[in-house]
Amino acid sequence: MQLDVESLRTLLAVLEHNGMTPAAEVLGVSQSAVSWKIKRLEERVGKPLLIREGHRFRPTRDCRELLEDARSIVAIHDRAVARLASSELEGTVRVGSNEEVDASRMAAILGRFKRIHPKSTIEFLVNHTENLAAMIDAAEIDLAFIQVDEDHLRPDDVVLWTDDLVWAVCCETPYESGPIPLITFGSHCFYRPLSEPLLKDANIEFNVAFSVATTAGVRGAIAAGLGVGVISSRSLGNDVQRWGRAEGLPPLPAVHQVARAVPGERPAVVEALLEAVVDELQGAAPTPFAVTTG
Repeated sequence: MQLDVESLRTLLAVLEHNGMTPAAEVLGVSQSAVSWKIKRLEERVGKPLLIREGHRFRPTRDCRELLEDARSIVAIHDRAVARLASSELEGTVRVGSNEEVDASRMAAILGRFKRIHPKSTIEFLVNHTENLAAMIDAAEIDLAFIQVDEDHLRPDDVVLWTDDLVWAVCCETPYESGPIPLITFGSHCFYRPLSEPLLKDANIEFNVAFSVATTAGVRGAIAAGLGVGVISSRSLGNDVQRWGRAEGLPPLPAVHQVARAVPGERPAVVEALLEAVVDELQGAAPTPFAVTTG
């Protein structure tokens, strides 16, 4: 019997993050890859290791006996790799991201970079796109991961993924007529300058009824029937659907999640971190909610 490190890492991630989908996001792989690694590990040990309970998993008795050794094996492996791969690269990198990049996923990427480049220092913050873009322009941070529309995309921006924006409501409160309560991301909402002019041009009265700074909060308010909001099409499903009256409005623009660096020649440590994050995130749009789209 041979236990491979990545299958053990996957098993730990599924249990730690309560499911295969969040484990896949943290590991930066597809959900099918996670399922395959778990299946291969169970075939190698000849015993089931996970018990499914709804969308979550709990360990079998055999799995519980394996977990302590699995954590040790993965930790020893990562420590050995870090020693062998460590570089002399040094310096401080100031990094900012909006909340479209899951903080735990970003932390995992930055942690791996730090192990490979132990002499580097990383300063990380989460903020709104508007603030981060201004900080990049003022050279207050070195790298930013932000959302921009096509008109504000810069030649040096690296597009990580593209989102289609939609008007969304709760299926039980379609707001088919009359003024609408609007749900936004607050005073720094990136979508408001894109969406509110469309309502005004269509003579649809609205008032900002609920503001919250997170995607989860906006989607939760929409799902509760508190109003109409603009979200990524990835967040549709189950109780959140497209707003029917939006069919008469001009389409919302696509928005890009991009990596943006301070213009000009960059220190080697900044270039290396930019490359590491882009390698992990490009084309890997997150799945923020376990929903059934349709």
